[in-house]
Amino acid sequence: MTEAAGRVGRDPDEVELVAVTKTVQVPMIREAIDAGVMLLGENRVQEASDKIALLSSLPITWHLIGHLQTNKSRPAVELFELIHSLDSVKLAAALDRHGATLRKQVRVLVEVNLGGEPSKAGILEHDLLPLLHACRQFTHLTIEGLMTIPPFRRNPQDVRPFFRRLRLLRDEAATACPDYPLRHLSMGMSHDYEIAIEEGATLVRVGTAIFEARPVI
Repeated sequence: MTEAAGRVGRDPDEVELVAVTKTVQVPMIREAIDAGVMLLGENRVQEASDKIALLSSLPITWHLIGHLQTNKSRPAVELFELIHSLDSVKLAAALDRHGATLRKQVRVLVEVNLGGEPSKAGILEHDLLPLLHACRQFTHLTIEGLMTIPPFRRNPQDVRPFFRRLRLLRDEAATACPDYPLRHLSMGMSHDYEIAIEEGATLVRVGTAIFEARPVI
């Protein structure tokens, strides 16, 4: 990560590692924490809930990086410091409502489906500004940036245009909606995180490169 940042003249401290613990057992997560991991990412609310309870005594932070259904939004607000997968006004309203009840500012990123893949969550890029404008009504929701999962390409260099597009989209949105602190770009995983950092990522979501390949479930 430090080398990738250095190649483009970025400060390595601008980029945070989100260690993705999907299907990873608690003892292995403890090993990663002992090695210096401080920020953990989970795809599912229930799986995260169990792990968070077991690791609650440790000084770590949890992010939700997977798709979030509205009916799971309250526990998500309770458990996570940052939710990477806002993809509708309906979900935004639910998160805002729970934030108000829990007296908590809910920090989120908007997930953008840049590849237009039906199998992936996220809004299409032309829906970003309407979503941001619609969310201005919510007082307990803070949108801090964008997230994407680009189409898989065997050569990581082939994913670069998607990362670059997310950065440009963020910059366009920041100009159009200056009241939003759109500082984060959550992009890049084990296969392509170096390219993502070169293109401006502030959060990289790395699982396999840390915990090795996961079992197929």
